[in-house]
Amino acid sequence: MQAALESDARPSEDAPPDMRKIAFASVIGTTVEWYDLFLFATASALVFNKIFFPSFNPLVGTLLAFGTFASAYLARIVGAALFGHFGDRLGRKSMLLFSLVIMGVATALIGCLPDYNRIGIWAPILLLTLRIVQGLALGGEWGGAVLMAVEHAPAHRRGLYGSWVQIGVPAGTLLANLVFLAFSSTLSNEALLSWGWRIPFLLSVLLVGVGAYVRLATTETPSFRKVKAEGRQVRLPLLELVSKNWKTVILGGVATMSTGSSFNLIVSFGLTYGTQTLGFTRNEMLWIVLLSCAACIFLLPFFGWLSDRVGRRPVIIGGIVAEALVAFPMFWLMDTKLFMGALAGYMLMMTAFAANYGPIATFLAELFGTKVRYSGLSVAYMLSGLLGSATTPVVTTWLLAATGRGSSVSWFMIGTALLSVAALVLLAETVRRDLAQTP
Repeated sequence: MQAALESDARPSEDAPPDMRKIAFASVIGTTVEWYDLFLFATASALVFNKIFFPSFNPLVGTLLAFGTFASAYLARIVGAALFGHFGDRLGRKSMLLFSLVIMGVATALIGCLPDYNRIGIWAPILLLTLRIVQGLALGGEWGGAVLMAVEHAPAHRRGLYGSWVQIGVPAGTLLANLVFLAFSSTLSNEALLSWGWRIPFLLSVLLVGVGAYVRLATTETPSFRKVKAEGRQVRLPLLELVSKNWKTVILGGVATMSTGSSFNLIVSFGLTYGTQTLGFTRNEMLWIVLLSCAACIFLLPFFGWLSDRVGRRPVIIGGIVAEALVAFPMFWLMDTKLFMGALAGYMLMMTAFAANYGPIATFLAELFGTKVRYSGLSVAYMLSGLLGSATTPVVTTWLLAATGRGSSVSWFMIGTALLSVAALVLLAETVRRDLAQTP
């Protein structure tokens, strides 16, 4: 009797999935991951440069430069390959939980680190090590979250549910900025540098707990269960991916690179340009970013839904072309030095970004067969970050210094858009593919 009750209490893997629960589990995990990542970026600008990387020490400055690059981009690709391997071998659900816990532990430990005055050079070394761990976790988290949503979803709603995972980026950005803004505005500068900055990092433990609890209640995806039941897992998914799907990985990465350049243009370069060149206060620019991210949360599912009806490529290409078309108007509106003008420019670019970014997760997932889907999806997406996001700060800073005009950065946005469109043209439409039958 007890065994029967326990069996009834467990969710049946053959029952129709509760897509609302799965969508929520996917979005809360990615929100936590991006919250942790963007929290680090915000703290780096306001706190870490003062307590972990004193400018009088050139060795620490070198470590900062190397660590920021390695952890932000290279570690994500390593994480994508590592978690992709085990995700294709052992399952999506276990890797999702593992990556979420790793990210939460790394973020909480950052909140406990002694500063440079207490342990010297070990402080930045430990900080950068934990940053790399964050990058590894993010590299594995995103792909697994996408597959939990896409592989569970009905065929005619894969774009919609895949777009829910994408909400984690603007939601994480929004949450990280709000939390840090709350503490930085209510505490004195001394209190913030002493202990206040640690609380947002420690709060990550609560978010991870909620995310892990929700994800434990989900089931493994039907596509992977079928592959596992038939014993068709690939022994070395990454080797299989590189040998048979390398063109798709590269094209998928290039097709996605414009999402990274456009988002970094909004949340990174635009913020710096608005405050340092145009004279907006930091709070004004933060509110512009926050309002744009809030709008994006609603726009992403709309464009995911639209891609289910008209196809992935038309929506994505439309978003990329729109990014190129509004690149100059965005800066022209910012150059008015009016709050509403800058906000309008941001909203234009964020809408174009949402059309591009909303369906791209589902599109990438549909490009690969079940046996290498976790690896292929993750590596292609993290490659796009290396191609688009990593180059954005260097190129945009050089363009601004060379021309003295913020609008010159628009040429970079147009260039990445053209490359992404070219890659998309070479890739086939995927909206009608049967994931369960894809080898």
